[in-house]
Amino acid sequence: MRTEDLTLSAAAPRLKAAETALFLDLDGTLAPIMDRPELVGPDPRRTRLLERLAARLAGRLAIISGRSLEDLDRILEGRASAVAAVHGLVWRAADGQVVRTPPHPGLAHAAEELRRFAFAHAGALVEDKGLSIALHYRLAPGLAERARFQAEALARETGLTLQPGDCVLELRTPGPRKGEALAAFMAEPPFRGFRPVFVGDDLTDEDGFRAARDLGGFGVLVGPKRDTVAAHRLDDVAATLAWLEALS
Repeated sequence: MRTEDLTLSAAAPRLKAAETALFLDLDGTLAPIMDRPELVGPDPRRTRLLERLAARLAGRLAIISGRSLEDLDRILEGRASAVAAVHGLVWRAADGQVVRTPPHPGLAHAAEELRRFAFAHAGALVEDKGLSIALHYRLAPGLAERARFQAEALARETGLTLQPGDCVLELRTPGPRKGEALAAFMAEPPFRGFRPVFVGDDLTDEDGFRAARDLGGFGVLVGPKRDTVAAHRLDDVAATLAWLEALS
């Protein structure tokens, strides 16, 4: 399914707050992608936007991201009550209840091997999220093939799930993905009975787009056109923030 252009024109689908449950990715959606993940920090505009959206939607707002829960709370300054972190392996309900998937025993070995790889290859970075280990190569895109070979070998060896993303390969504890996290939110108040809209940019967000569609809503892709199950598209982070501010 090809994307359709989504702009701020009158022809664009305008979300109705009274019927919408909104799910948002972070990196590449609410925040620009940085060379190093730790460079993303709090932003006053984004913080105010989340506050207004939560009020406008009566709490039907959740963040679904690959980042850790602690990192999301730092970046978003605690303004998101409902959060699915590490692609759904950590799930915090709107009432604050937290469910964590137990870590896979192969994570320590995978982390050691990926750190060796990063030490030997300039530009490679390793991010430990507790329930997953991510190998970033945005600073050295020429490493893509070697990084994939290393990650695939470790996935076979350990039983960890390999999850590719934009210039990142993540070895994660097997378990819930973004789509399952969205479905879990939709089964609980205050989301239950509303129309899910999921906004994201990466290949990892396709699972969320699919879940939103299957539950009667739709996905919004942020970034260039590509094959996707999302129904609509926004050009970039700036366009996404402007579109969300119109709703808030």
